[in-house]
Amino acid sequence: MKVPVQEDSSIQNENTPDAPGRHRRRASTGRRATYLVLGAVALVALGLGGVSVATADRGTPAPAAVDFDARARAEDAARADRSVRESIAPVTPSATPVSPSPSPTAASPTPTRTATAKPKPQPKKTVKPKPSWVIPMKGATITSCYGPRWGTLHAGIDFAMPAGTPIHAAAAGTVVKAGDAGDGYGNSVFIDHHNGYLTHYAHQSRLIVSVGDKVSAGQVIGYEGATGDATGPHLHFEVHQGQMWNQIDPAPFLRARGINVAC
Repeated sequence: MKVPVQEDSSIQNENTPDAPGRHRRRASTGRRATYLVLGAVALVALGLGGVSVATADRGTPAPAAVDFDARARAEDAARADRSVRESIAPVTPSATPVSPSPSPTAASPTPTRTATAKPKPQPKKTVKPKPSWVIPMKGATITSCYGPRWGTLHAGIDFAMPAGTPIHAAAAGTVVKAGDAGDGYGNSVFIDHHNGYLTHYAHQSRLIVSVGDKVSAGQVIGYEGATGDATGPHLHFEVHQGQMWNQIDPAPFLRARGINVAC
């Protein structure tokens, strides 16, 4: 079925010579729009910013033009201002003082107990007690022992040394006789040792003790000589037991007290 086509009266009116005014008005409007589009394209090409092209829909708002160079300048200014403010900003001291961290060497090690070495006991110095008996003339030569001699009893031991050699008390005691004893003994000293024994020292050249003197073992009591009946300087030494003139052999008596004599 063929539908009749209705012609648009407006189009006909435009083409008809009866409507010359309308045709001129529509042609001028089209030219204006064309000029606007070409100007916008030229502005974009020259880099002067974006231009919002007017559209046929006048109800939609046109976007504002954006200046990209202005935004970059604003960001640079903001960064410069922030860096200046940070460099001159005052440093606020912390309210809490900060203590330095202790160094590893500062920590004191845990004390360790070390065993104290006990000092070695020092050996005690033994002080040898003084002998209670000594030889009257140390180092002397024995020229005669106790016993019979020339038909009589030689009642002691003879110690020979050069004249003037010191004579020592054989033990501690008290001098009970000092001087010439008679019977050929010359200058003699008798010492009582208060143990039932006496000692006799004859033929001395000089005495340095007197009756009543207290003497110790080894003390010098006189000097060797040849007074009385003597053929040369020597010491005639006797031991009397219990009472004076009760002579005994001095050799075994002295050996019993740690003194060895060659008799």
